[in-house]
Amino acid sequence: MTGAPMERRHSLVPDFDTWFGREFPGLPGWRPATAAHSIPVEVTSGGGCSVLRAELPGMDPDDITLTVDDDLITVRAEHSGSTEDRDHSEFRYGVFRRTVRFPDTIPADAVEASYADGILTVRVPTPARETRSARTIPVRRADEGDGGDRS
Repeated sequence: MTGAPMERRHSLVPDFDTWFGREFPGLPGWRPATAAHSIPVEVTSGGGCSVLRAELPGMDPDDITLTVDDDLITVRAEHSGSTEDRDHSEFRYGVFRRTVRFPDTIPADAVEASYADGILTVRVPTPARETRSARTIPVRRADEGDGGDRS
């Protein structure tokens, strides 16, 4: 006899990894139809603005939506696949979405976006910091004659 020694199974239930391979049930590339693909991003700061760069190769700028809401920027894009049959494809089709939180409220009217060579570049001006002053507030003892409420 040659080959691996015989294994003894203690269960009557078959081993799914043996039947379907190691990827079961994770099935590579499988996503629910409603799920959006994540967009790779990088954010840099300096020179009075932050720059958000999002990797969106093969997109048409008309298919990209940029939304500013308080301190959040959401990039959304949709890439539709053609109807031709393919023997093999590793392209991603569908909805792509990513939301990035910034440290301060974003001045929506001053945000600029451009798209070139598969990269969306969003320039967000850094708002002027509010000057905050800290001070200690003295707490005085309430006298009985003040008529203060002691509830």
